Amino acid sequence: MEGNIAELGQYIGAGLAAIGSGAAAVGVGNVAGNFLSGALRNPSAAGGQTATLFIGIAFAEALGIFAFLVALLLMFAV
Repeated sequence: MEGNIAELGQYIGAGLAAIGSGAAAVGVGNVAGNFLSGALRNPSAAGGQTATLFIGIAFAEALGIFAFLVALLLMFAV
């Protein structure tokens, strides 16, 4: 079994960074679920909170994209 220890570190780091993509999916689900819960409790206020919903989803999704980019950088650029 031969291998480069630096290459092994790259793969482990990319795998750990990829966990962030999955965590972003959980975050988006959490934001949307909490919005729906609040909207069902108070339907009249739901329309005013839609922009907040999309901002929350955008931030959570941006973190997932950053995690994906870090994983790609570790795999191919380092």
